[in-house]
Amino acid sequence: MGRRKNLSDFDNGQMIVARLLGRSLSITARLAGCSRSAVVSTYLQWSEEGQTTNRRQDIWRPRRSTVAQVAENFNDGYRSNVSQRTVHRTLLLMGLRSCRSVRVPMLTPVHRRNRLQWARQRRKWTLEDWKKVA
Repeated sequence: MGRRKNLSDFDNGQMIVARLLGRSLSITARLAGCSRSAVVSTYLQWSEEGQTTNRRQDIWRPRRSTVAQVAENFNDGYRSNVSQRTVHRTLLLMGLRSCRSVRVPMLTPVHRRNRLQWARQRRKWTLEDWKKVA
């Protein structure tokens, strides 16, 4: 829910006040639009330090650039131009390849229908039935 979201000071304040008023973790998380663990960590930080700070400000995530963007950035600072093909070849030689998971989920309509059929066949299985499979 709120794992990737930066919480504002207002959201932090809402969580703290809701917890002080005795609201449950689930209700407080729903109110602020974040996870229960975010509520716990925010409230603990406030009770120990007296203030809440955003820890995610220190995190730096590199942006992914296309080959065209890399070539353009490289060509901006030099006299000679480098083609996109040269940049692509050099990146491959350096071992930088596009990331794609090895296992791709079945997304075709045929696969979806088969998965739904499989799930419906096993909908009424008991724990004992699943233990036989595992």
